[in-house]
Amino acid sequence: MTGEKTNAPWLVAALTGCTVLTSGCMAPVDPGELPGVYRSDAAGGEVELDPGGTFTATAVLTGVYPGASDFSGTWEFIGNPASDDFVYLSLDESAPGRISGIQLYATGGGELAFRGDPDGPPSMVLTKVPEP
Repeated sequence: MTGEKTNAPWLVAALTGCTVLTSGCMAPVDPGELPGVYRSDAAGGEVELDPGGTFTATAVLTGVYPGASDFSGTWEFIGNPASDDFVYLSLDESAPGRISGIQLYATGGGELAFRGDPDGPPSMVLTKVPEP
């Protein structure tokens, strides 16, 4: 039993350190700055978030559908203090398959990422295109 008590402070310190390091890497996301065009030059996909709450996605690799997909619909920002912030894309009838929505993770710094597996690596990272 004494071994368990002496290890507990180290476990708490390690978990606290991991939490601080993880949260410190995420830049805060300002929902007002989200509207715009995001593009992946490597993969050629694009997402446009309209300030009025609609979006279009062209040739994106979501990790949910096989291959590149095109769809549109409405979007809203979901700030999640317990996890990653994300943009929820509610898909209209142009979406392939029977999925009604997809999460587009807001990583800060003008980047959004599709992840078919929320705990896995991104299937596509898109960077905001500067306005002319």
